[in-house]
Amino acid sequence: MSGRSSNRGSGARGPKGGRGRPPAKKASHRSGKGSANNRRSAPGQRRGDGQRGTTPIRSADEGRGGPHLGGDQVEGRHAVRELLMAGTRRTREVILAGDLDHAPILDDIIDLADEQKVTLRELSRSKFESMTRTDGAQGVVAMAQPLRPTPLEDLLEPERDGTPPFLLLLDGITDPGNLGAILRTAECAGVTGVVLPRHRAAHITPTVTKTAAGAIEHLRIAVVGGLPAAMKTLAQNGIWTVGLDAGGDRSLFDLPVADEPVALALGAEGPGLSRLVRERCDTVASIPMAGVLDSLNVSNAAAVAVYEITRRRGDASGE
Repeated sequence: MSGRSSNRGSGARGPKGGRGRPPAKKASHRSGKGSANNRRSAPGQRRGDGQRGTTPIRSADEGRGGPHLGGDQVEGRHAVRELLMAGTRRTREVILAGDLDHAPILDDIIDLADEQKVTLRELSRSKFESMTRTDGAQGVVAMAQPLRPTPLEDLLEPERDGTPPFLLLLDGITDPGNLGAILRTAECAGVTGVVLPRHRAAHITPTVTKTAAGAIEHLRIAVVGGLPAAMKTLAQNGIWTVGLDAGGDRSLFDLPVADEPVALALGAEGPGLSRLVRERCDTVASIPMAGVLDSLNVSNAAAVAVYEITRRRGDASGE
C-alpha cells in the first residue's frame, strides 16, 4: 500500500509492514496507556481546566493564520506518541515506514491515531526517508498544526496551584539539537515557560521536536522581539533574572532563589550571554568546575542549573 492514504478510524486497514500485528485495540482499553485525558490524571498534576501543569491551552482555531513557532512536522516515535497523547493540537496525518518491526510504542501510536481518527499512511523506506528532515526519524513522522507562541504576559503570573513563575530565557541558541535537549529538561524539571528571541535563534524544527521527545507539547513558549526588553517586563512584574555564564561572579549553588519568581538566562555556546542581556540580569552565576575543562555544553549546563533551581524551590516549599 506504499504511498496510499488510509484512515483507520473509518474502518480502512492500517499499515502492516510485516509486523504481524493483531487488530488495533482502542487506546482507552490498554493497560497503563490511554488517551491524553486518562494518561495525565495523577492528583495534583493538572490545572483546574484539565491541562497538566505548564501544558499550554490552545484554542480550537490554532494554526489558522497568525504567528507560529513551527513544529508542524514531528519526527521520532516518542515525539509522535506524545503529540497524540497530549492532544493540545490537531494531528493531520501519521506516516510510517513500511519495513518496521513490531514494537509496543508503534502499537500505541497506531491505536492513538485510530482513536482520534487521524489518517495513517505507509510509505516504502526510500519514499519515507526522502520526506524526513532528521537523521533518525525511527520510521514515524506526523504532520500537525504548527505550534502557536504564548504571549509573554501569560508567563508572568503564578500557576493555578500557586507555583511562582520559573522561566528560561534562551539568548541566541541556534543549534536545534541543543534547543531540543534544553526544552526536554525544562519540561521534566517543571519550568513554567520559555522565552525565545524572534531573530538569530533556533525555533521549533523537526530536529528540535525529535530531540525534545514530546516536551514541546507541554511547554508554553513565548517569542519576543528582543530579550532585553522582555527582561525589563519581567523585572516590572517582580521576576528575578539570573544569568548563567562561565564568567559569573557567584556560584550557582549559592543563589537564594528559594520559591521566588525567577528567570534563568542561557547564552549560546562560545559567545555566551549577549552584552545587553548580561547587563539586564539581576545576578550572573557560574557552575563551579572541578576538572581541566572550563565549560559545559549549553544543554548540559541548562540541566544542571534548572535542576538546582528546582531543588531549591522544592526545599522551600517542603516538597
